[in-house]
Amino acid sequence: MQRTLVMIRHAKSSWDDLSMSDFDRPLNERGEHDAPLMGERLKELKVIPDIIIASTAKRAKQTAKKIAEGVGYDKDDIQWEERLYHCSPSVFEDVIQKVDNKNSTVYIVAHNPGITDFVNRLSGIFRIDNMPTCGVVAAHTDAAWSEFKAAEKKVFLFEYPKK
Repeated sequence: MQRTLVMIRHAKSSWDDLSMSDFDRPLNERGEHDAPLMGERLKELKVIPDIIIASTAKRAKQTAKKIAEGVGYDKDDIQWEERLYHCSPSVFEDVIQKVDNKNSTVYIVAHNPGITDFVNRLSGIFRIDNMPTCGVVAAHTDAAWSEFKAAEKKVFLFEYPKK
């Protein structure tokens, strides 16, 4: 079975309150607009999740819920993963390795700089300088999730709101 990993950086966040912790920063107006737009774009492209796993930071949670609505995924089924907050590529690999193989399409909503580092390791061909806010990179593999790290992967999608 072909498996699809969809990596999504959280949408644009607000810097209005500089005393607020980074973890608690919400989406700004542009982020509120872009997240459902990207969900709708993924639905049009027929890249529909079997599971969404997201960081527990406020902006990532808001992004995951808005994208879920856009693709028709029940936001109550989103799995929250604290370790995805500003994590390294090895944490993404660990989270992916534990995904049940019944799920053929997995969305992960997280943060930079780890998400850029991770997507740049998916393929020897694909490379970006920076994953834009609410950016999406998707890759296919024929391997089980437990074998994802070492498996051959093909990046087939790079989308972002301003594209």
